[in-house]
Amino acid sequence: MDTDWRSLPRNSWLSRGQPLDRGDAASRISAYIYGNILVLAALVPIVHTEKYVGIAIVLGTALSTFIAHVFAEAVGHGVREGEPLSRAERRAELRNSVPILSSAVLPSLILAVGWIGVLEHGTAILLAEITVLVRIGGVVFVIGRLNGERPSRTWLLSAAALTVVAATVVAVKVALTH
Repeated sequence: MDTDWRSLPRNSWLSRGQPLDRGDAASRISAYIYGNILVLAALVPIVHTEKYVGIAIVLGTALSTFIAHVFAEAVGHGVREGEPLSRAERRAELRNSVPILSSAVLPSLILAVGWIGVLEHGTAILLAEITVLVRIGGVVFVIGRLNGERPSRTWLLSAAALTVVAATVVAVKVALTH
């Protein structure tokens, strides 16, 4: 018996009644990349810290970046539109900024596994860094799907190029700030 997936009930917090519009999608992708780059920049110098400090640094980076991003977008909106965000626009901006927070989840879990001793501390940090790089490169696949394209070799090359650019941005940030 074949299941018609469209006929199954949908949980409203897991799915959308309408597709995400391009503006919101672009905003979320931007926040996703921004959050991942800053989490990676926070991870790189952690090697010489205590195990538990790394988790706090990653979570603190994501939370402070989220708050700063929402604040900056609200100010930018005021300049563009000449008026403050409405209640609905504030909610939409918070929702569009959530990918910044999500960027810290998997690296923090990996660092926690290192903290409790399942992985060596250095291995956990390296694995967390690789995970963030893969997340950054993987956004190419999301963008392709949003554009209605079929996966191709070009996507893999673009993902690799995006990952290299992101790693370069992180290297410059770390070199200039640490």
